[in-house]
Amino acid sequence: MASFRSFLFEKGIKLSVERALRKGISERGMDEKRQMLDTVARKLAKLPKDCKVQKLEIEGLYAEWLSSEHSSEEKVILYLHGGGYAFCSANTHRPLAASIGKAAGMRVLFPEYRLAPEHPFPAAIEDAVNVYRWLLRQGYDPANIIFAGDSAGGGLSVAATLVLRDQNEPLPQAIVCLSPWVDLTGSGESYRKNKEVDPYLTIQGVKDAALMYSGHKPLDHPLISPVFADLTGFPPLFIQAGNHEILQSDAELLAKKARQAGVEVTFKIWDKMWHVWQISGDRLPEAKMAVSEIGNYIKKVLK
Repeated sequence: MASFRSFLFEKGIKLSVERALRKGISERGMDEKRQMLDTVARKLAKLPKDCKVQKLEIEGLYAEWLSSEHSSEEKVILYLHGGGYAFCSANTHRPLAASIGKAAGMRVLFPEYRLAPEHPFPAAIEDAVNVYRWLLRQGYDPANIIFAGDSAGGGLSVAATLVLRDQNEPLPQAIVCLSPWVDLTGSGESYRKNKEVDPYLTIQGVKDAALMYSGHKPLDHPLISPVFADLTGFPPLFIQAGNHEILQSDAELLAKKARQAGVEVTFKIWDKMWHVWQISGDRLPEAKMAVSEIGNYIKKVLK
């Protein structure tokens, strides 16, 4: 049963989105929209108290190492943030990535991949693959690397793994997907079923983001919408989604396709949770529980 606090959170998100729409956020330029999202996200959660942030550059990309006092030096989570491939940054997702790293007892590498519409498909995939290859060149064992991502970052984690598999490169030990956006055609039932309860994602908004990212390529391209790919040979998948989000079907389809391909899948739908609720941090009981489950899963697969 969802907590009363989650009920208040969801109502607050809905009111905030309605207020932003009344102020004409949809008419603003991309830079202003991104700045507004950064400002809002900073209020949602805080970094773990002992988190250390080390800035670096990888293949021309800004990136950060996130770690705590007890983080393993040999094991790493490569975290790919969400935001419809067009928004968000380390500023918006640093607390979530750091919290997952702390729960797993591992360092997190957080790159800021190139964003659409300035850099449409396949720029983000190229960046994710290049950062992974950089990790391998630093001496990290693929068996000690986890791909993780939320929303578009979840889809990006799967797409990058497809590229690596098809080029016969070593794969990460597992993939963690939070509310993954993996069907940019919007074919799932939840787009209709959950459109009234989803507190901030809209069908039109998702369609607009899909067209920005795809760069006029077919939306059912397997690297754009990985639910249309053959996932044979994939590492284990861990998936969380909520039944108050229009992307619920994306997660369900991903789990189904993976299982059909013989992939080990750990999948849970959270009652009355919305898109990437995990980002709400310690203030939301369900976010704390979800991050704890992610941490326990990663510890298990990286014994």
